[in-house]
Amino acid sequence: MSLSRFNALQTIENRMEPFPVELAEGSMENIASYFAENVFNDEAMKKHLSENAYLSVKAAVQSGQKLTLEVADEVAKGMKKWSEEKGCTHFAHWFQPLTGKTAEKHDSFFTLTHDGRVIEEFTGSALVQQEPDGSSFPSGGMRSTFEARGYTVWDPSSPAFIMEVGEGKTLCIPTIFVTYGGEAQDFKLPLLRSQTFLDKAAVPVCQMFDEEVTKVGATLGWEQEYFVVDEALFSARPDLVMTGRTLLGRAAAKHQQLEDHYFGSIPERVYAFMRDLETESHKLGIPVRTRHNEVAPSQYEVAPVFEEINVAVDHNQLLMDLMERVARRHKLRVLLHEKPFAGINGSGKHNNWSMGTNTGVNLLSPGRKVNLRFLTFFVNTIAAVHKYADILRASIAHAGNDHRLGANEAPPAIISVFIGEAMTKLLQQILKGNSTDGEEVKRVIDLIAKLPDLELDNTDRNRTSPFAFTGNKFEIRAVGSSQNCAGPMTVMNTMMGLQLVEFKTDVEKLVAKGSKQEVAILTVLKSYIRKLKPILFEGNNYSDEWKEEAARRGLSNHPTTPDALDVLSSKLAQGFYGKSRVMNKVELEAFHAVQLHAYCTKLSIEAKTLDEVVNSMVMPAVIRYQTELADNIGSMKDLDMDDAIGYQKDTLKRMVRAANEIREGLEKMNKALDKAHEADDVRGEADILCNKVKPQMDKIREAVDDLEMLVDDQYWPLVKYRELLFVK
Repeated sequence: MSLSRFNALQTIENRMEPFPVELAEGSMENIASYFAENVFNDEAMKKHLSENAYLSVKAAVQSGQKLTLEVADEVAKGMKKWSEEKGCTHFAHWFQPLTGKTAEKHDSFFTLTHDGRVIEEFTGSALVQQEPDGSSFPSGGMRSTFEARGYTVWDPSSPAFIMEVGEGKTLCIPTIFVTYGGEAQDFKLPLLRSQTFLDKAAVPVCQMFDEEVTKVGATLGWEQEYFVVDEALFSARPDLVMTGRTLLGRAAAKHQQLEDHYFGSIPERVYAFMRDLETESHKLGIPVRTRHNEVAPSQYEVAPVFEEINVAVDHNQLLMDLMERVARRHKLRVLLHEKPFAGINGSGKHNNWSMGTNTGVNLLSPGRKVNLRFLTFFVNTIAAVHKYADILRASIAHAGNDHRLGANEAPPAIISVFIGEAMTKLLQQILKGNSTDGEEVKRVIDLIAKLPDLELDNTDRNRTSPFAFTGNKFEIRAVGSSQNCAGPMTVMNTMMGLQLVEFKTDVEKLVAKGSKQEVAILTVLKSYIRKLKPILFEGNNYSDEWKEEAARRGLSNHPTTPDALDVLSSKLAQGFYGKSRVMNKVELEAFHAVQLHAYCTKLSIEAKTLDEVVNSMVMPAVIRYQTELADNIGSMKDLDMDDAIGYQKDTLKRMVRAANEIREGLEKMNKALDKAHEADDVRGEADILCNKVKPQMDKIREAVDDLEMLVDDQYWPLVKYRELLFVK
């Protein structure tokens, strides 16, 4: 057994003793006693701000009013006092660059005056704006290396918070990140723009039913799936360390086939980690509520209460950072990659999206009686997905998700919508009326009123659907576990806004011709429903039959990231982002380039890591065992025992054959890798990596995984799946 694997397994044996667990402070108390204690929320603002400053911040959040520098100075002073009372010595603008991770630059409150005196200072200008290095983050060509200036700008709609790392505490201020020219260089600014666009598009439609509605916002409830492995075993796998997934590894004899892990009892070490994570989350105001085992061994899920979409996105980004840091306290590692292990389920992040009004109405909830307002937003959501399916698909496209989508565990790359039996029947019944005649429409309205009461969960759950109605929201199930939710949520807000603008125009045309508004609404909805048949699918999205049927229906199928991202250079995407002003042409081109570059970089790292692991770890072990077998065969022959060496000879032949396949695969992979790096553009590089490099990586893996079963266990250098997947 290799030294690294031996040491890792020995560490596990030592941990069989009761594991010392130090839970975060507050974990034994009532959650309400410490929830959001590290958040500069409404309660903290009322305490530390004047009434004028408090009301100004609330107005900025609710209606987008700009804050004066005087108010910003007062807010900064209040934040500083609040955070210092809690032990903060530094502040940081916290932002979400196009890396998909979060970023923060810490500055001390400490400063020197012109005459050398030491003071503690935090001004309104420091709160509102900072200047990190803009050229060191992905920019898609918007920034050159010598053009370093970029700006982070305070987002008052997401509350400041205190991040605790060890003994240190830092006041973190959520911000947007833009270039020197003001272009978006992050995920947050497009999301905020999409919120504004959706609000402006949805309010006039809501006012067709209720004039009291003056604001509409999207809500999000995410479900974060993840794997947990022992830290020592993680460190003994270079592929996990470098790429977040196992590039090699034979399936364990027992994994998820007994279906006994899902909702099973949580292992003690993982349970302690979960409790610690929940405490840290609650202190930051992240309303996590659900925890449970997922389908695959060592796979789990955490989910919160629904929140306003911008805050929900920030909380998910915070949570992913917390998960990794808290896990290390427990000598564990969290894997957020979409497919860390071959042959078992990968991890997603279901995004449950809906819309709510300032009057407290969930626009996607039918309530106990179906009403025309619900039908309007329900049908328009499906129509939006039908029209902009390719852009939604692009929003969940990245290297990790390619391993998961369509792998009989997650929705396929084909975008379809599941609405359930009750809603399908409802749409069919609506179509039976004749929307060109008022009398006929009246019968349709009566029909809606006579339907049985619909509870909130009026549909079954189709786990294979990428976009499913689940009673009072739509669940986008194809989002990857490592993703920033802001990407797909920006698309959801934008597509819905565009669709509602079109819907209002269509209704107004009929009203202008003399139709009553209610009649016009139903007429337009019926015209939409007739066109929605191709996108609606209630069956098994995993099946090959569905792929064939989807093609007949004219639905797109973009199974790989490079193909899926091509839509971002199309007229459809330019109109989509341009009309909504969510991204301008420069920002869209840059975003496309960044996503392609990230795909290429990740695949290149994986290929180089695979090459290193195979050459420096796997093949030396194989050669040693080949030598032992060959020596054994020679010795047996010397003793005239040729009839007793059949097993050894067969094994040696299989090993030689696999070794040759590996050598050939590595040669082809590295040639393709060189060709990819010599490509004229990033799209060409992505194509080679996807279609030439990845297939060779798969072939190499197949041969190595075959060898794992043949080589003496004491020689095999890599921690095996049976050791990784069952946390002790």
